[in-house]
Amino acid sequence: MKAMIFEAFGARPEIRDVPDATPTDDGVVIEVVATGLCRSDWHGWKGHDSDIRLPHVPGHEFAGTIAAVGRNVRGFRVGERVTVPFIAACGHCGECRAGQQQVCEAQFQPGFTHWGSFAEFVAISRADENLVRLPESLDFATAASLGCRFATSFRAVVDQGRARGGEWVAVHGSGGVGLSAVMIAAALGARVVAVDVAPSKLALAKAMGAEAVVNAREVADVAEAVREITGGGAHLSLDALGHSETCRNSIRNLRRRGRHVQVGLMLGEHTAPAIPMAQVIAHELEIYGSHGMQSWRYEAMMAMIEAGTLQPQRLIGERLTLAEAVPALMAMDSHAPDGIAIIDPRA
Repeated sequence: MKAMIFEAFGARPEIRDVPDATPTDDGVVIEVVATGLCRSDWHGWKGHDSDIRLPHVPGHEFAGTIAAVGRNVRGFRVGERVTVPFIAACGHCGECRAGQQQVCEAQFQPGFTHWGSFAEFVAISRADENLVRLPESLDFATAASLGCRFATSFRAVVDQGRARGGEWVAVHGSGGVGLSAVMIAAALGARVVAVDVAPSKLALAKAMGAEAVVNAREVADVAEAVREITGGGAHLSLDALGHSETCRNSIRNLRRRGRHVQVGLMLGEHTAPAIPMAQVIAHELEIYGSHGMQSWRYEAMMAMIEAGTLQPQRLIGERLTLAEAVPALMAMDSHAPDGIAIIDPRA
């Protein structure tokens, strides 16, 4: 099968023929029709994820049809249209039994713990616990865009952040995660302030429902600018980028008893940001992490999509071949695409 593969961290990936994916007894092989290009893939390519073993095929948000089924799979069959959360669960540990599969003790992640979806086919184990059927009304590109950024934002805004209508929600970073969070918070009736440094991304945030925007390069103090817009600070604030500065600003711009959700991955030099803990204590702020979403929670998200309340297809930007995705992946840190770039491995 054709795949994008790299043999050293930071080395240019190549498009090659690699051994065909085969299903485990409890798994399936999925023919990849669409897969998203995400900043997390860039982190993996740079060597920021200790789970990756070389050589490696990246890619972790995808949708397609089941091409082969292991002998112990009971709930799925060849030909079904499916997607998969980027954190896949074992189904047996204490967290899984409690319904918290996103923090499964024995989790695996396609594109990180094993070869991913920048290929014509991808193998997924523990299929009965992790596959999500797609409604016929949902196209593959939109479904692929859900797998990491949109689903992650849904959990961050709805479950962890508990956003409510009328509240002010600040979203720091207007990439795929941030724009998804803007759309979801606005759909819940919240008033959204989007923060970024790129005018094009702020324009997209406005189009997705942000009531106000802040260009971080044009203000002396981002947190103060958000407090002024919101009349005292955000009720909920999310760092959707994963940077020491955006994390700190997200906490600083909260009103008393506000809630911060860290959804952008903090990697490399940003793993231990300085937190204004005196403010956290004095204002009784709440700080949450958010990482992925359980497969069973897709039902609520899909219902909002089918009702038209959420329109993730509006976030899709570039459409790429595997070959075109190579330079796009390498440039993710400095020239991230507006919206969500989708790769068609068959093209």
